[in-house]
Amino acid sequence: MLRGLGVTMAVPWLESMPAFADAPSSRAEDGADAPVRLGVLFAGNGFHSREWWAEGSGKDMKLGKVLAPLQSKADKLLFIRGLYNAEALKGNIHSSMTGNLLSGAPLASGGEIRSGTSFDQVIAQHHAGATPVPSLVLGCEKANPSVHKNYSMLYSSHISWSSPTTPTPLEVYPALAFDRLFSNEAKRGDKSVLDAILDDAKSMRRKVSSSDQQKLDEYLNSVREVEQRISNAGKRGELQGWKPTLAKPNIPRPPEGYPQDVGEHMRLMCDILVLAFQTDTTRVCSLKLNNDHSSLRFPNLGIDYMIHHLLSHADTEDWLTVNQFFIKQLAYIADKLDAIQEGERTALDNTLLMFCSSMLTGSHDATQLPVVIVGRGGGKLETGRTLDYRGKENRKMCSLYLSLMEKYGIMLPAFGDSSEKLVEV
Repeated sequence: MLRGLGVTMAVPWLESMPAFADAPSSRAEDGADAPVRLGVLFAGNGFHSREWWAEGSGKDMKLGKVLAPLQSKADKLLFIRGLYNAEALKGNIHSSMTGNLLSGAPLASGGEIRSGTSFDQVIAQHHAGATPVPSLVLGCEKANPSVHKNYSMLYSSHISWSSPTTPTPLEVYPALAFDRLFSNEAKRGDKSVLDAILDDAKSMRRKVSSSDQQKLDEYLNSVREVEQRISNAGKRGELQGWKPTLAKPNIPRPPEGYPQDVGEHMRLMCDILVLAFQTDTTRVCSLKLNNDHSSLRFPNLGIDYMIHHLLSHADTEDWLTVNQFFIKQLAYIADKLDAIQEGERTALDNTLLMFCSSMLTGSHDATQLPVVIVGRGGGKLETGRTLDYRGKENRKMCSLYLSLMEKYGIMLPAFGDSSEKLVEV
């Protein structure tokens, strides 16, 4: 740890320091290796119906246009087709398909809130105490507390659940997410986290190898860059998703802190996820790029005439462009993690990044769900493959979660609606 007044910052994995010598027993089997992380990324409303596909294997794997931004990571990618969530088919609306996406639990209707503990939080709770922050739950669109067709829209706004009645608190403000990782104080004011720990960082730098000195310098520079971008984003005001109809506003200026540019907002959250993993501040993070039934617009892409939800209803070129924009966020995270060397592997090799949605297409097709995993989970996942479960008896999403949780040392007899792993995963 690097410490300063009111601030604690974990350092990245360094070969010349026994960084995990005092870690909990859940890490014992890994020896001096870096830890294995889980990242879950979500995009609402599905994807282009004809362009979500993959075929082949290894670096020669061919990807549909939606997934094209991941082409350079084909050998570290697992494409899964044909899985579904039986409980999500009951309501056949956005909220009833999203609230149980990571749990497979039945949802309460009538405005009541009841789902199930999501598999990411099972992992976070199992390894509680191993990191300063058990899990980080990020979003790029605020939660919607209304009710739609007898189901709470909170289901559409949350994929991570700490208990059946408690969606894990969602952080949409980059500055507050940053503080959650690195600050011990509830309100940091104008203090820089990096400035606070600089003396301690200089002291540590003298104790590590030259290669680790370079790694530490690169890490501190990346923290500084994120701090500066958060500051600049907050100064622009909270305008995202708001379309003025007057020449001059007739309401007070919205509060600072919420980036007005959706592209910058997503990229900041991606950077915070990478920093969280790089420093071992947390090993479990979910990033909800938008809500299901989303009202985000994309002026950054030149597509500002229709909200995300309505765009999803037709397979247009604009819809494909928006799909690729979301996948580019996953590719960006994968590239950054792959550039971080952790012994003989990269941080991406030590991570599982699962990208999913609550429906395959915007026509509410949840009979099969889009799933792609990037990263090798510390060498525990064979990548460069495509798996097709269409027509197979066991094609439950919860079977996938049983397989993934096992890679984090969690052996459960059943989860959600499944008692059988996917043996191929």
